[in-house]
Amino acid sequence: MAWHEASLVEDGTPKWLQVVGILRRGLESGEFSPGETMPTEAQLNSAFGISRTTARAALNKLVQEGVLLRRSGVGSVVLGPKVDQPVSQIRGFTEDMLLRGLRPSFEVVTADWGRASGEATHALGLPSSDTPFMVERLLKANDRLIGHSVSWVRPDIFGAITPPSAEYLVSASLYAWLRENLAVTISGGVEYIEAQAASVDVAQQLDVAPGSAVLVVTRVARTSESLPIEFAVVTYRSDRYRFRVEL
Repeated sequence: MAWHEASLVEDGTPKWLQVVGILRRGLESGEFSPGETMPTEAQLNSAFGISRTTARAALNKLVQEGVLLRRSGVGSVVLGPKVDQPVSQIRGFTEDMLLRGLRPSFEVVTADWGRASGEATHALGLPSSDTPFMVERLLKANDRLIGHSVSWVRPDIFGAITPPSAEYLVSASLYAWLRENLAVTISGGVEYIEAQAASVDVAQQLDVAPGSAVLVVTRVARTSESLPIEFAVVTYRSDRYRFRVEL
């Protein structure tokens, strides 16, 4: 049954909540796809004989749930499902996406030796004169942009081995390369997660409006011997990524 063919009932359930249920069923059945515009307040008013206030309350509820995004001049746009990341595990982005049945890919901005930030130098326990291997990438799942990542890898683990190329890192895992080429396995570490408002630069990288909410993860990844291998700052679009805590 199409959304506009449904009917409201007089059973004491608020009309706005009934409309939420009708629209949610449409989302679950695929009647509304990610990127499409939902019915307007006027269309809901016409279909169900409700007021603009009632229609607005229904759409606002779905916005609050992270299902819709209001865009000025466009309307209420359907968002795709968010990717869950369990906070008790440290995984590379490639491994994380593959475990969820998603296809990871990257747009490499930089993959070269470079001067680290003071925070990265401190986290890796390096002299300020060292130049770690730096990888900056845009992160995608099923070709949808999810985040932006900058990683610094300590230089003394490479020896005479050349770091992975930008061509390799377009579609492959940095952690897998470390395992296969340097016998270095990331087995633990610590992450700090915080919400921020996207700066102009970050907004441009993630294709969101300046000031939009983003999730920023600062990570130090270590081996089983507690040697810090990588310091990373990953910024995620909050409308496409979330963290899950299992208690």
